[in-house]
Amino acid sequence: MPQAPQQDVPTSSDRTDAQKRAQIRLQLAVGYFEAGQIATALDEVKQAIQIDPTLADAHSMRALIYMDMGETALAEESFKRAMQLAPNNPDFSNNYGWFLCQNGRVRESISYFEAASRNRSYASPAKALNNAGVCSLKLGDAVAAERYFNEAFKSNPGNLDTSLNLARLYYGRGDFQRARFYIGRVTRSDNPGAAALWMAIRVERKLGDRDAEAGLVTELRRRYPDSREYAALSRGAYDE
Repeated sequence: MPQAPQQDVPTSSDRTDAQKRAQIRLQLAVGYFEAGQIATALDEVKQAIQIDPTLADAHSMRALIYMDMGETALAEESFKRAMQLAPNNPDFSNNYGWFLCQNGRVRESISYFEAASRNRSYASPAKALNNAGVCSLKLGDAVAAERYFNEAFKSNPGNLDTSLNLARLYYGRGDFQRARFYIGRVTRSDNPGAAALWMAIRVERKLGDRDAEAGLVTELRRRYPDSREYAALSRGAYDE
């Protein structure tokens, strides 16, 4: 006969009024941050932390805000506090890894991406693996980058950032057929972006498919006429 659990599973009804107020402030901070209202977002997240200093997500949000503001020391302090409060949170590991990578501590960042990608609770391990690939390229380690990108692709073939990164990697190696495979996955999406169309144009040019190249040129001109990629096309700067 099953025994009654010793401790119930916590739900939203178990939160105190203070915790609920802090969560509301945090949600407001996220909304303001996504809208580009950085100062207001910071004010809201500070209030969330004041109400509930143990709210790890609020410390993580504050870290992202400080990172956006270029306040490196304050961002790191908040990242570390978030990870102290929730050491097994894979989002925190991934975000801190990206922070390190963007601030010249590239080699140090890789272990955080790996920790995030191995965490079974992580909903998007491909994101961390893709980040590990990008930062491996910063270290000049194309072999590791390829491994991470391929792992990311296997984890989530629909991640267009990974496909674009693989296309760039293989283009740089002169493996244009493989580059075509990956860049095609991006250009067939609803919103490929100027960078992907430009890469696809260069791939088709290398492969000698003038019809495919012309179609992509037309699409780049129509959709992104003010982009730097279209400016490069207009200059004929295919190898920049």
